[in-house]
Amino acid sequence: MSKNNVMVPEAKEAMERFKMEAASEVGVNLKQGYNGDLTSKQAGSVGGQMVKKMIESYEKTMK
Repeated sequence: MSKNNVMVPEAKEAMERFKMEAASEVGVNLKQGYNGDLTSKQAGSVGGQMVKKMIESYEKTMK
């Protein structure tokens, strides 16, 4: 079993849109499918932006 299995298949498309949005916000040009040519810095920027947005969203619900 791969650790990358999506538990809720319907969420996969939403996560892809979220990732593309986060990448756009930090100036990383993602393409559909394979993005193995990204630098570690670029990939980290995208992941970091996604986490930042998730934390902001959670904090809004806590108020």
